[in-house]
Amino acid sequence: MNIIEPHIHTFSRTTDEYQAMHKAGIRVCVEPSFWLGANRRYAGSFFDYFQLILEFETVRAARFGIDHFSAIAMNPKEADDRALADEVIDGMAPYLDHPRCVALGEVGFNLVTPNEEHALLRQLQMAEERKMPVVLHLPHTDKLRGALRIIDIIKTEGFTVERIDLDHNTEETIKHSLDSGCYAGMTVYPYSKLDPARVSAMVRQYGHERVIVNGSADWGVSDPLSLVKVVNFMRGDGHSEAVIEDLVFNTAMRFYSASPNWKPDFNITPVDPATFQRQP
Repeated sequence: MNIIEPHIHTFSRTTDEYQAMHKAGIRVCVEPSFWLGANRRYAGSFFDYFQLILEFETVRAARFGIDHFSAIAMNPKEADDRALADEVIDGMAPYLDHPRCVALGEVGFNLVTPNEEHALLRQLQMAEERKMPVVLHLPHTDKLRGALRIIDIIKTEGFTVERIDLDHNTEETIKHSLDSGCYAGMTVYPYSKLDPARVSAMVRQYGHERVIVNGSADWGVSDPLSLVKVVNFMRGDGHSEAVIEDLVFNTAMRFYSASPNWKPDFNITPVDPATFQRQP
């Protein structure tokens, strides 16, 4: 089974992990913009990072047989500095228009502050103008309040729900996300967020339509093979192959197909590591 990893921060992963992803069937991934472990002080630091994930990371992934795309945004964890956020958002257009950018993201809430909401609204407007998919980050704390506020903003402003993925759902938010008409993302981590058993139970209760599963796999304790473990668990838990394939392939294909840049190649031949000594 070919797998699309629709939300993974490969910037923080090793080449060994890229090889393991390919061996396990992951052929395409999307890397949303995220926090690098320390708040950036200058807009230029964001722009350099956007360029890196759009270009260098795409080349690095292809060496291991994976077609890599990106989503570009001012992430919510750093958006509470309104002046910096506005400067970054003002300069995002060239990166959003890059041929390897397939969505705006990830945007959303961290602490659900007015400044975060200001940055979120500005970026949702940019995505709506471009008819771009949006990867939207539900907060890790006070998740339900943040999710309900995000859904209210989407409805009030009339943003296109078919192009929005509300990600990082748990049992307390999944019904609200699905009822909104948006896509609903589930993130699987070894010790936090969801595990394969919780994903399986939530799918059994709420269905799999418009549900996308991802591993995120950032700096923390995380696993770039989370989706493979979800597939294996759900097979043993009585789900059909059709349902599983929707969760790890078909639904992500539909969501990102709103972008004209989404032209995934599932047949990239990995390069023998012995043939190169330095990254480009």
